Amino acid sequence: MKRIVICFCLIAGLLACDKDSGGNGESSGMEFTEEQRLLADQIISVFENDTPVIDYGYAENLDDGRGITAGRAGFTSATGDMLEVVERYTELVSENPLADYLPRLRELAAAEDGSVEGLDGLEAAWLEAADDPIFRDVQDEVVDDEYYWPSVEHAGALGLSYPLSLLNLYDACIQHGDGDDPDGLPAIIDSASAFVGGSPAEGIDEDDWLEAFMDIRRSVLLDPYDPDTAEEWAESVGRVDALIEIFQSGNVMLEPPIVINPWGTEFTLPQ
Repeated sequence: MKRIVICFCLIAGLLACDKDSGGNGESSGMEFTEEQRLLADQIISVFENDTPVIDYGYAENLDDGRGITAGRAGFTSATGDMLEVVERYTELVSENPLADYLPRLRELAAAEDGSVEGLDGLEAAWLEAADDPIFRDVQDEVVDDEYYWPSVEHAGALGLSYPLSLLNLYDACIQHGDGDDPDGLPAIIDSASAFVGGSPAEGIDEDDWLEAFMDIRRSVLLDPYDPDTAEEWAESVGRVDALIEIFQSGNVMLEPPIVINPWGTEFTLPQ
């Protein structure tokens, strides 16, 4: 399950900017350029919602044990990130279509409960809120705090240098979360490092490490620890296959254009 992690910084807007580390404005790990971040977000949007256009208004019960999934990064009612979005939004806009759901979202997040009881109408309320640019900005900020910057931190600790490596961590962080469960991003990282005998920071070839990471993540999707996610995750293996195809093409630097076709529709990115 995704778990709320300590925010590394608050980033406004869709594109990445310099991350403050110790007040000196320097990043502690590799980062995307603005162009690479746009490309990465479009790729992940295709994975999440089958469109390169960021879909802030998406909301659906996928019956995957995570309650309702919504927004640009698949925030869920069972794992805390949906709660984070709605709480931040309500702090800025007290009267909004989602505010009344806060008590129930807090209960579900605290229990990591995938029930949708008490969430009737949330999908429509989420879509209505998505008309507000403040709500869209909040979604961007939560993606940065919970998924992008943690991925940058992991990439720096691992000694990764390929933008494709960071894209793999970023996408896995969004889908698997950065928590301590057996299907989380840290567990996949540990398994990949164990398989190849270390990380690039320890002298392991980055190609070998990244290939192991993608193979292990693919196996996790096909056989997850949590049986409630099994069907949905097995159907999502195309997102890893698309990343493997980029790797096999040799485009580890994410030089555009990139063509992906995870779900039967071909996209040439960036758009």
